Amino acid sequence: MPETPAPSNQEKEAVPNSTRRRFVTKGRVLALMLVAAGGSLFAGYGHYTDPGPLQGERVVVIPRGGVDRVVHVLQENGILAPGLVSSLFFKLALFSTKSQGPIHAAELKFPDRVSIAHSLVILRHGQPVPHSLTIAEGLTARRIHALLIQAPVLQGTVEEIREGEVAPQTFFYVWGTERQTLLTHMKKLMNTQLKEVWENRDQSALQGVITTPEQLLILASLIERETALPEERAQIARVFINRLKRGMKLQTDPTVIYAVSQGEGILPRALTKADLQFDSPYNSYLYVGLPPGPICSPGRDALEAAAHPAEGDALYFVATGHGGHNFSHSLAEHIEHVHSYRHISH
Repeated sequence: MPETPAPSNQEKEAVPNSTRRRFVTKGRVLALMLVAAGGSLFAGYGHYTDPGPLQGERVVVIPRGGVDRVVHVLQENGILAPGLVSSLFFKLALFSTKSQGPIHAAELKFPDRVSIAHSLVILRHGQPVPHSLTIAEGLTARRIHALLIQAPVLQGTVEEIREGEVAPQTFFYVWGTERQTLLTHMKKLMNTQLKEVWENRDQSALQGVITTPEQLLILASLIERETALPEERAQIARVFINRLKRGMKLQTDPTVIYAVSQGEGILPRALTKADLQFDSPYNSYLYVGLPPGPICSPGRDALEAAAHPAEGDALYFVATGHGGHNFSHSLAEHIEHVHSYRHISH
């Protein structure tokens, strides 16, 4: 096949000047477009890393439901500038950095003047804001249920709580946690503690009166409501054990308060003589033995005291008026202590 001859200079000169000018013009336009694009990218990067409009630190709940909802929340909370341009730029930045991972629905903390770049890091890798709920020792099931209902950022409903099945402790959770999930964790912790304490109990000290983990839990709940002093818990346990062995009524005020208050465990007034006659299986002034169930959620220390009562033959105790109790071996000694308490309290 014959080769195509190269064009001569004369043929090259045959290309019209207008055509050459169009080529030159197009080349210049392309160059200008490239420069403009580079400038836009540079300006965009500056906007991407520049301080944002947020004034002061802010905690924001990032919802589920797509990028548009996230952008709306960010703009509504001042993290992202208002307007369509800012929204589109954020979405472009999100798409351009998608290899860094997805954004997450969570409650997150954004610092003052946070940039889009930093916001995306927080949205992808930020730690959710922690919340805590403290269940104090001695709270009743009704009061614990109310705390769970009132706790912020928890979701869903929660089942009825049985008395004594929740471990007192401070529990941590994040936005979106289900109330029932947190309650399940509380119950598992109490089950674990009760099992451990029961397995290591002083069997000889409890023999004949505390024969099940449930009875130990009931005894611990009485101890919990009787004293806040760690050094007294085992002594009070011993008094209750001694009275149970002798078939004596426990005669402990917290059981009456629990009955009269319908499970609240607190009264806005002092107990009266009429209260002591309130007919309830929980009233230990009327009925012998342990009440039919716990009267609160006892802490680990009260459980340990119930499982390891102190030595001794004390049968009575009464408040000193100074935060503690006087323990007595005889009724006569107890009456003297009662008189002393009444003199101090009046």
